[in-house]
Amino acid sequence: MTKYFTNNFSVINLYKKPSVKSEVVTQMIYGESFSVFKKSKKWLKIKIKEDNYKGYILNKKYSNFLKPTHKVSALKAKIFKFPNKIKKNEITFGSKIKVIDNNSKFLKFANGWLKKDDVKPVAYKEKDPFRKITSFKNIRYKWGGKSFKGIDCSALVQVFLNFNNRFCPRDAKDQVKYFRKNIKLTNIKKNDIIYWKGHVAVALSNKKLIHAYGPMKKTVIMDINQTIKRIERTAKLKVIGIKRL
Repeated sequence: MTKYFTNNFSVINLYKKPSVKSEVVTQMIYGESFSVFKKSKKWLKIKIKEDNYKGYILNKKYSNFLKPTHKVSALKAKIFKFPNKIKKNEITFGSKIKVIDNNSKFLKFANGWLKKDDVKPVAYKEKDPFRKITSFKNIRYKWGGKSFKGIDCSALVQVFLNFNNRFCPRDAKDQVKYFRKNIKLTNIKKNDIIYWKGHVAVALSNKKLIHAYGPMKKTVIMDINQTIKRIERTAKLKVIGIKRL
């Protein structure tokens, strides 16, 4: 039986190789779990439970597996040392916690207290999975990022589907194969997902999209047709698929 551990740090980097100079391929946010299949004094080679992504993390004191009861629904949730007394840390949207105590306005977990308004029960689902996606507007673009501190294009899709208890591959190249329902550009509507080679955006309507866009170094809302033309002109890339959930 596979033994799992849970990440108890706000965000940690997953590296391609066992070196902090190596490429950050993704991140684990608070409450995500992983199995270890290679260990050294400084590094762990792991597989993330939520999306099967493999890579290296620094060997720190991680928690034994915790089955979460709640998840963060705010862009970022402040951690309080005691109710109303702020600690410096924050955890990002989609982070999962196991509640061990509560009062009228706060929930207690291993690292402190969170406002009840910032979390939902772990089974909660939005009718519109991308309802809050514009909360990431102007969040900086970060290759491999998955949080309010920085996010990339495919993580912007993944974190919202994961929040809604739906599996979603980490990378755009795998997402475009995983989602089966193909849509024509002329039929595009809200929440359709537009793929290029190595890039992805989410339609906010039949005219606007949102994406974590490297050339603009942040998450931006843009016109769909203008974006398609811009990417074709600047990156020589055409749309390879438009998918509907």
